[in-house]
Amino acid sequence: MTESAKSKSDVPLETSIPHGAASLESILCTEELHRRPLRPPDYVKENRALVALVSALADSPRTILQTLAETILEITQSDSAGLSLLTKDDGGKRFYWPAIAGAWKPHIGGGTPRDFGPCGDVLDCNRTLLFRHFERRYPYLQPVMPTAEECLLVPFYVGGKAVGTIWAIMHSDRRKFDAEDERVMGSLEKFASSAYQAVESIEDLKFQIAEREKTETALRELATGLEAKLRRLVDANIMGIFLWNLEGKIVEANEAFLRIVGYNREDLVSDRIRWTDLTPPEWRNRDEHALADLKAVGSAQPYEKEFYQKGGSRVPVLVGGALFEEGGNEGVAFVLDLREQKRAEEALRRSESYLAQAQKLAHIGSWVWEVAGRSALYLSEEWYRIYGFDPKDGMPAWEKRLQQTHPEDRARFQAAIDRAIAEKSDYDVEFRILNPGTPIRFIHSVGHPILSPSGELLQFVGVAMDVTERKRAEEERERLRQLRADLAHINRVSMMGELTASLAHEIKQPMFAAAADAETCVRWLARDRPDLAEAQEAALRLMKDVTRASDIINRIVLLFKKDVPQRELVGLNGIIQEMIALLRNEASRYSISINAQLTEGLPDIMADRVALQQVLMNLMLNAIEAMKEMSTPGKLTITTRQDENHQLLVSVTDTGAGLPPGHAEQIFTAFFTSKPQGTGMGLPISRSIIESHGGRLWAAPNSGPGATFQFALPLEAAARQSA
Repeated sequence: MTESAKSKSDVPLETSIPHGAASLESILCTEELHRRPLRPPDYVKENRALVALVSALADSPRTILQTLAETILEITQSDSAGLSLLTKDDGGKRFYWPAIAGAWKPHIGGGTPRDFGPCGDVLDCNRTLLFRHFERRYPYLQPVMPTAEECLLVPFYVGGKAVGTIWAIMHSDRRKFDAEDERVMGSLEKFASSAYQAVESIEDLKFQIAEREKTETALRELATGLEAKLRRLVDANIMGIFLWNLEGKIVEANEAFLRIVGYNREDLVSDRIRWTDLTPPEWRNRDEHALADLKAVGSAQPYEKEFYQKGGSRVPVLVGGALFEEGGNEGVAFVLDLREQKRAEEALRRSESYLAQAQKLAHIGSWVWEVAGRSALYLSEEWYRIYGFDPKDGMPAWEKRLQQTHPEDRARFQAAIDRAIAEKSDYDVEFRILNPGTPIRFIHSVGHPILSPSGELLQFVGVAMDVTERKRAEEERERLRQLRADLAHINRVSMMGELTASLAHEIKQPMFAAAADAETCVRWLARDRPDLAEAQEAALRLMKDVTRASDIINRIVLLFKKDVPQRELVGLNGIIQEMIALLRNEASRYSISINAQLTEGLPDIMADRVALQQVLMNLMLNAIEAMKEMSTPGKLTITTRQDENHQLLVSVTDTGAGLPPGHAEQIFTAFFTSKPQGTGMGLPISRSIIESHGGRLWAAPNSGPGATFQFALPLEAAARQSA
């Protein structure tokens, strides 16, 4: 992991609190995360992102931090995202930004001081923090454009030691972070820690491998040299070189070789070193193959083995050789000390261990399955843990895992595998597994086919993820959603109870008219000479009256009905006109006029018709309630229009008593009410409904008497749902 000694900085970094700077508490709003509406989690997208990160770590470790920043940007739907890492060349006195995605990407290489900055405050608090306009406290961030509306920062650690933070930024109020963003960032923080360790290990390993490749290149060049060059090479002691004969004697050797095997030149001169004696028994068979090659073609390709050192210990080496002449008895051999390489390989194994740890933290188990033998070739440690098998028992048969699958899911799971084999395609399936004495667990398995150059299906590689906790969380959210729907239904029923008298009058009017028309029709038909034309006209009026009564009853039934919310394309103006027809008589009882100023040609939106009817009825009844005790006739005005942000804007304005002084926002809090008989649930439920449609609901006092309640619904969100 490379750190620039002179990181880019757009502004000078202050290291102490300037006079007049805002306090930390004034810019923190972390507690709001759990009070804000929770956006639904997208576990499929999240799981695929984690799998892609693991693959990117293996394929492109040098760019994994930038890939992680882009993943944070995508999953949190933020405007900017990135990482801040503590510097190492100055003892961690500042943070630098090695990877940024989104609007702040031009600021890569910038940073903040450790002792006075948002990242430092997050590490000091040792928890996730949500900042709002942090430039008010840290003036050096003011020139960094665009400014941050909200910033969600999460610390991460390696071996208990803080190394940096990951963060996501919103540059406008188009959306706010919520508890789901906090959960997702917590998951990505664990990957950031593992990725940091793996990248550092891999960088070290690459350096070792590069050094080895340089040495091997020099070795190949030496092998083509002439005898004079060989002598210079022997004297240079770049690597171990010795002259030998087929009987096992070492005729000459350079100092490098003697150091490798731990002997001195006196041992060499006194003929106490024989290359056949240096080889441990288990490697002598490999030496015999090399001798066969030497006799056949005059040279032996380099191969790994071990030599005994003088003290009896062993040293790993790479050995190669050639005869001086074809069919001769003497030759030259080179010896390369592999101890550094073995240490590099151990570093690689450690990096693989870090990768396995990352998979474990994300509850992801990787596997490789051979199609021809229908057996597992590789199963990670986390895979065994997920399925409840013991690695000591060896790889379980693939059929055993299928038997472990819940009987209700077994056929579907097998069908997904069979289809993937037949079509040589990916598969993605969720199922349950059963283990004796343990609860049912939910597994999400993803597989990808590996084909030969000729297109033959060879293997499947993939991951298995334990999503039990997520499934349980989904069930709990569904229970809460149902509870909220029940509460909304109770609110509708309560409102309809208040309107009973008015609705009865509303229905009686067309029914009385229908009765009168029926009587008129009978009289026209009962005359000595029935007047069929008049009777037909009376009958038509009768049908219209009955239809009008039926429409009123249907609208009431819809509001009383308790059903699963259904989204459909609806016209907002039409819903408003329906509610005006339903509530006009109630308004007339208190001499309140209803004025509709509806913009024509507004696009339809994807919404729950009954839910929007409930919102409008809440707002209109509240307006009537606010005006019914006024000494002058009240006026209720409803307007619609499309604003400059491509939203449908609805305003409900009254000329009543206005908002409670000092409680303009508190009126949307559950159980707060200014009405003697109110429940305090109408406005909170209305706000919840509007926010579930991607919009917002707010209130403001009028310049004159009364108040205006407004809600906005985004057309873009509606279009996506429609698509």
